[in-house]
Amino acid sequence: MPLTESQAKNSKPREQAYKLADAGGLFLLVQPNGARLWRMKYRYGGKEKLLSFGTYPEVGIAAARDKRTVAKAILAEGRDPMKNKSEIDPSKSETFRVIAERWHENRKSALVPAHADRVWSRLERDVFPFLGSKPMNEITPPDVLEMVRKIEARGALDISRRAKQGVGQIFQFAIACGLASSDPTAHLRGALKPRPRVKHMSRIPLHEVPALLDKLQAYQAEGERRSSITRDAVMFALLTWVRTKELRFAVKSEFEDLDGKQPVWRIPAHRMKMGREHLVPLSAQAAALAKGMIETSAGAFLFSGTTLEKPISENTMIYALYRLGYHSRQTVHGFRGLASTWANEQLVEFGKPTLWIRKYHEDWVELQLAHSETNEVRGAYNAAEYLAPRRRMLQDWADFLSGEKVVNISKGRRRAA
Repeated sequence: MPLTESQAKNSKPREQAYKLADAGGLFLLVQPNGARLWRMKYRYGGKEKLLSFGTYPEVGIAAARDKRTVAKAILAEGRDPMKNKSEIDPSKSETFRVIAERWHENRKSALVPAHADRVWSRLERDVFPFLGSKPMNEITPPDVLEMVRKIEARGALDISRRAKQGVGQIFQFAIACGLASSDPTAHLRGALKPRPRVKHMSRIPLHEVPALLDKLQAYQAEGERRSSITRDAVMFALLTWVRTKELRFAVKSEFEDLDGKQPVWRIPAHRMKMGREHLVPLSAQAAALAKGMIETSAGAFLFSGTTLEKPISENTMIYALYRLGYHSRQTVHGFRGLASTWANEQLVEFGKPTLWIRKYHEDWVELQLAHSETNEVRGAYNAAEYLAPRRRMLQDWADFLSGEKVVNISKGRRRAA
């Protein structure tokens, strides 16, 4: 017999959950905590499945039966009601993906376009396949954790954290808009796999830099011309703090004002890890090196390979360091850490009584290294931000490499670097 209004209204919780059947697979599930939930059991594709129609008495018997009728009609058309919930209940059209689109549209004007595109691509690749079609209020912490585990399984632990963070931001937006009542990511603290310890690129102590430069100056490899190009490329990497890929594909047209007071290397966004244009102020030494390469070499690349149509190979510079005796001791990428260490150690006197403060602000160092900024406000910096102080910092670095004394304070003691 169909369920009556009296039976539903007078149902009481028991020690174990129990069902009050209606008809056509519809039943009222009474939970031990007193919650009464409408459910519909059906089969699709040979599998038994379960639909949720809301809670009683918010959804009455008549409304629950209407939903069952729509679900049965969808099933009769050969479609799965689970995947067509918006036809059963219009409120279910507020899926995670729909809300995510509104969230992204609301914030993307404040983001660098390339960063906004990366955020959306990450959602499409890693999040929407698991959560996109689910109504916001039906997404549980286990649902989010299942998505995270799939990403972790391929070893992408940083991406799994960003995906979880993005889901949390979307839920916070939904809560503020009255479209969700809680954030399931708030319950996942401690459930994610820990990041492995960061392995820093090998680099020598600063006091060994003069010896490296002496060996580099005398470097000879497979031929005089090739040795010169390799030597200059390694030196240019050391002077500019850029990544190997950014340097290898440098073309002559990217260099500006090499004879002026503000020489600069303008690296286009498509070659940058952070996805936005990067300006590298050039010290006098770096500008002279770039100018010399432009004037004496053919082809478009600043450092051409064995043929003018290609840049130096990916391993050219690191193999040169190997030949100089720095295998496992210094990498080209490690030059960035070497320069960063130097910059962060430089202190200057300030005020009376004398205080020692950092000579170069950490933002100058991070911006020069072109690190991707996780903070969106700091991440919106203009490409030319802090260009003047970064130019002074790189000139001081170049002077240090040239052998000029630079004041450096370490552990409270003053010494010459």
